[in-house]
Amino acid sequence: MDQHEFFYRLTPQTIMDSAEKEGFITTGLCIKLNSMENRVYDLELTDRSHVVVKFYRPGRWNRQQILEEHEFLLDLQTAEVPVCAPLSLSNGSTVSEIENLYYAVWPRTGGRCVDEFSREQIESLGRLLGRIHAVGKTKQAPGRLALTSDNLGRKPLAFLLEQSMIPSDLENRYTEAVTAVCGIYDEYSKDVPFYRIHGDCHIGNLLFRDGGFYFLDFDDFYTGPAVQDFWMLIPNDKTGKGQLRSLVENYRSFNDFEDAWLKLIEPLRALRFIHYSSWIARRWEDLSFQNAFPHFGTREYWLGETKDLEEQLKIIEKESLPPGQKADEPELTNKDFFWDWED
Repeated sequence: MDQHEFFYRLTPQTIMDSAEKEGFITTGLCIKLNSMENRVYDLELTDRSHVVVKFYRPGRWNRQQILEEHEFLLDLQTAEVPVCAPLSLSNGSTVSEIENLYYAVWPRTGGRCVDEFSREQIESLGRLLGRIHAVGKTKQAPGRLALTSDNLGRKPLAFLLEQSMIPSDLENRYTEAVTAVCGIYDEYSKDVPFYRIHGDCHIGNLLFRDGGFYFLDFDDFYTGPAVQDFWMLIPNDKTGKGQLRSLVENYRSFNDFEDAWLKLIEPLRALRFIHYSSWIARRWEDLSFQNAFPHFGTREYWLGETKDLEEQLKIIEKESLPPGQKADEPELTNKDFFWDWED
């Protein structure tokens, strides 16, 4: 059976057999967890503990790239950073395979998701990210993607054009916007250090337990600029400005950060738009993507994406103006930055 077909047709029996091959004896309880990219299952063991088995989507990462993800997590675990790291398997590695499909086993990490952060939680997240990136600096990950304009902008655009995904009347506008974003990011990211980072650091990849946060799901980890792990955690509004300042101040307790690197946030946000559309397009054969994104591919979808990129370019242009040329905005005080957290 083709590995893609095998991936789509994974059965509870196959999942439990894979775990038991590694020495994890299950009770038969197998619960599918929410994951668009991979196939992830919670298995109950006979001692009533639980493990999580993740089957990696075929063709996405090779064995070296998966092992580099695991190495980063194990490095963080050794440094006592709260992450969920993979377990060692019967082959002495953290990766095994069945029918040419890679999988790994993880301890189940309990906790709860949070809807918004308190001041103390933002401070804690800043320190934790500083520690994660300090560990990230210590090794290279040559197999992983670098967060470049080629990988998140130009190559996704080329794929979308090759597949004729964008309506012909919007192709030029969309292409011009992508090209402009990529050029700005190239300019802004000159001399900014790249190292191992989470890469997909949003609130859904955090669990709160025992008074602190656990970071989950390093499947998308990149080598890239530190600020990539900031902006998806922070609301894009007045409140977010204060949270961002607090996060950066606490981050600096464990790792260097220059204020000038903050100008990468809006170009990175724009690159995320481009990459996200390409990601959906590449997965369109998967019915779960068609069900999750029924509006994808319509002219209305692409018109919205084009307008969003053009609006991002306006935001970037506004932020790049010298302070004296910006629209009239009063300087924010410390109270303004934390206005929503005051009693």
